Amino acid sequence: MKELLIVDDHQGIRILLKEIFNKEGYLVHLATNGAEAISIAESKEIDCVILDMKIPDMDGLEIIRKIKAIKCDIPVIMMSGFSEQTVIREAIERGASCFFTKPFNIHDLIDSVRNNVLIKSDMT
Repeated sequence: MKELLIVDDHQGIRILLKEIFNKEGYLVHLATNGAEAISIAESKEIDCVILDMKIPDMDGLEIIRKIKAIKCDIPVIMMSGFSEQTVIREAIERGASCFFTKPFNIHDLIDSVRNNVLIKSDMT
């Protein structure tokens, strides 16, 4: 079973995405902050991360940097309520595979996760 890590400080978003991706056949891990996300990335075989840009203890750019330092092949999908081009560009430069602006189309997010998991599987 493929494992997915969802990092968002909003409980409603975490629960909704967990339900959706459980139905898609993923084992979903949830993190509310950067420290939890990094701990899960270190201890689990994560196949993809969905990461919010604004997290209370650490911003998404710092989290992606730390996750990529742990396992550089983990695909990270960034999401944010803001669509500033400089932030999007920096996220991509730090290794995000794509960037979604909230609110986003859930079908597009599901497709992005599937594609990123397939690419990661092909690399291993």
